[in-house]
Amino acid sequence: MATDTPTDLFEEHRALLTGVAYRMLGRAADAEDVVQEAWLRWSAADVADVREPRAYLVRVTTRLAVDRLRQVQSRREAYVGPWLPEPVVTDFGPAVPDTAERAVLAESVSLAVLVVLESLSPLERAVFVLREAFGFPYAEIAGVLDRTEPAVRQLAGRARRHVDEGRPRYDVDPGERRALTERFLEAAAGGDLAELLALLAPDVRLVGDSGGKSKSPLRVVESADKVGRFLFAVAQSEVADYTYRIDEINGAPALVGTVDGRVDVVFQIESADGAIQCVYIMRNPDKLQAVPA
Repeated sequence: MATDTPTDLFEEHRALLTGVAYRMLGRAADAEDVVQEAWLRWSAADVADVREPRAYLVRVTTRLAVDRLRQVQSRREAYVGPWLPEPVVTDFGPAVPDTAERAVLAESVSLAVLVVLESLSPLERAVFVLREAFGFPYAEIAGVLDRTEPAVRQLAGRARRHVDEGRPRYDVDPGERRALTERFLEAAAGGDLAELLALLAPDVRLVGDSGGKSKSPLRVVESADKVGRFLFAVAQSEVADYTYRIDEINGAPALVGTVDGRVDVVFQIESADGAIQCVYIMRNPDKLQAVPA
């Protein structure tokens, strides 16, 4: 009987490793670099001596991601304007048939959660990702991070409290969000300011990420009037030149705007009680390369 080659074993777990690395780092490019480094270490190891390839690969990938996160955090402190995670198209496919499991994975990769995770220490973030997103037992996480199980439980509790305190309370119903996203596009493209304002919660927030490389607010915009008028002005000046489609980005529907054959902007909303509570605008060209044009 043929046995799996080292390459086969690695590819079997690549999706898991990429998922862990992306949730740790918030950037697809950084996640790919970490997974590639994990592959190099795996290919140089004596695989015959590895009894549990999945545990070994998760341990290597997580530790590499922790090291990378420590390196990039200082760069993010000097980032121009608000920082948002890099948008990625999410398709969990038939490998995740269970609705409850899909909901957990979608929430763990949502922009709102990933933004809150930025406030955690690298170790807290690793524990949170492995425990909350992928359901790893505490004992296994302790082995991954070379910590005791009580220490991991303490990290997990601290991370959960930070996330619960910092995460806004948004609805996660995908049907409602898609309907609101469609109405949002129709109102903006149709130049209907009144309808656009009607979709927004009174205390709606708009967060734009351009890294200083394209047009986007360098501060968070707040209130329905300010957000609505800003979006209306943007739509009137640019919407005619764009082609928009709705994709699933970071576990939720989003508007992807393309111009001249390239992705130029991704809009995503968060909603609650039938109103838009937050609008994310991602326009940093360095962060849009993972979204297909």
